[in-house]
Amino acid sequence: MKQRPATGYSKIIAAPLLLLCCSVFAAENKTLVAPLFDTIAALDADVFDAFNKCSEPAQLQKHAGYFVPDVEFYHDNGGVTWSRESMIANTKKNACGKFSREIMPGTLQVFPIKDYGAIAQGSHRFCQFDTKACDGVAEFVMIWVKTDGAWKITRVLSYGHRAAK
Repeated sequence: MKQRPATGYSKIIAAPLLLLCCSVFAAENKTLVAPLFDTIAALDADVFDAFNKCSEPAQLQKHAGYFVPDVEFYHDNGGVTWSRESMIANTKKNACGKFSREIMPGTLQVFPIKDYGAIAQGSHRFCQFDTKACDGVAEFVMIWVKTDGAWKITRVLSYGHRAAK
């Protein structure tokens, strides 16, 4: 059976209905994941509070504690690291005492992974300690696992690094 092409009138009716349905689904989904969002947002803040203070050895170790030993870190400019030890060595060499990371307000999204953990994604900016200029922006994805009641990061993607506008 052939379907008739949509007329201008049916497009006018369909678009608002689709938007309404999507809005209702998004609102329901947000309600379902609100506790998970709050947990991951708090963990993100804690991870990067330690990162931002990583020139202090205790803070660098605290930061390291949020990652599994075999974490995979994919960085568009820096390449790939395959372990927490390598990732922390790169952090110490390239970031500690040089710049801080700030999540860009309103960009964090959290999605549950059934029987595993969560995906966090968003945008972050980097601010130089010496000049106070927030001159870099990038996207991120982090995979969190919850085992034995503790949340740890298993995979990180940091990409799309560019100058801030």
